[in-house]
Amino acid sequence: MTAPLAGDGFVLRRATEADIDFLSALASHDEVEPFMAAVSARDRDELLEEVRRSKEDPRRHGRLVVELEGEPVGSLAFSVVNRRSRIAHLHAIMLHPDNRGRGLGVAATELLVRHLVFDLGYHRVQLEVYGFNERALALFERAGFLHEGVRRRAYNRHGDWADGVLFGIVREDLEGR
Repeated sequence: MTAPLAGDGFVLRRATEADIDFLSALASHDEVEPFMAAVSARDRDELLEEVRRSKEDPRRHGRLVVELEGEPVGSLAFSVVNRRSRIAHLHAIMLHPDNRGRGLGVAATELLVRHLVFDLGYHRVQLEVYGFNERALALFERAGFLHEGVRRRAYNRHGDWADGVLFGIVREDLEGR
């Protein structure tokens, strides 16, 4: 994706170096950071590396910005985990708290998944979310992902062991929708 994707009242576009401050502030926001994977990019250098990788290899990596009325309000990222089997991993889904509750996260996720599957040819999109992240669990179910399993007490996050809940969606799930 080099051209922005138009959603219903929003745009999904590749992040640029000009977005680094927004992305860093969003990733460290008090209502976002506790739900981010411990390995997610947060600081300027890590985010800059993701943005550059997204630009250099746009079919295999993507750091995207969700824009509402011309302003950045969220972000999603993907990377290819298996080229032969055409599997993409969705991660770092963030939406500024002021923009929650309107279905924007679901709509942006659905738009990116459809782009990955129908435009870029991936067969499967998968992700993992902390079991305590109820908002994200509901978002991915509403976006059509199937709950595929749980990694019990797999991650030490904030001093407690947390489950990792696995989700997946395949091309056949999307056909006819």
